[in-house]
Amino acid sequence: MPWFPAALDNKHRQQDNQTAGSDEGLLVSRPSNSEGAGKVSLLKKVPALKDGDFTLAECTAILLYLSRKYNTPDHWYPSDIQQRARVDEYLSWHHTNIRANAPKTMWIKVLIPLFTGQPLPSEKLQEVMEGLSTSLKQFEERFLQDKAFIIGSEISLADLVAIVELMQPVGVGCDVFEDRPRLREWRRRVEDAVGKELFFQAHEMILNIKELSNIQIDPQLKEQLAPVLMKMLK
Repeated sequence: MPWFPAALDNKHRQQDNQTAGSDEGLLVSRPSNSEGAGKVSLLKKVPALKDGDFTLAECTAILLYLSRKYNTPDHWYPSDIQQRARVDEYLSWHHTNIRANAPKTMWIKVLIPLFTGQPLPSEKLQEVMEGLSTSLKQFEERFLQDKAFIIGSEISLADLVAIVELMQPVGVGCDVFEDRPRLREWRRRVEDAVGKELFFQAHEMILNIKELSNIQIDPQLKEQLAPVLMKMLK
């Protein structure tokens, strides 16, 4: 999430970074059960945004707020009502399809074993990958089609939201782009549009997520989070 403001308009990258570290504007990334998170988001979830006295939760709401506040180029969230509706259509579909499956690959292969001390059955990953495969087929046929980006010839918020989810399976060794040439070419265009350096900087943690397997977790934290993570798979 923290890379999106810079991606929306590279001209504002330095300004956004300064704002993010000030009292007047802050993107907060804290443990969701922390006291600090509760002050920024009543839901105690990340991402959360604090801009002066104004606070906001939920990724999509934050993206739309930032695109309006910084008067970003029109292609990110078009002023044309029908083009904007196409972005909204994808964002609505995304949460119960791509997002419902892609992050689970990371939970299954890294996070749940880290917090429970036990690997999950391979059938669980297979089940998630089958669901993701169905979503990707719909993504290619319904949204991407033969276009350069989701809503047409230019990148939009829809592409940013999609790519950040699809890089999560890649980070744990499930390359969803490998046998999908149309999807692979779309990813390349997103990288080029955002800038390769920023793209890989934004996904650095995701692409190195396996390194978490080597860290020591506080036993009390394990006890708290293990059942939460298992519940998220249901």
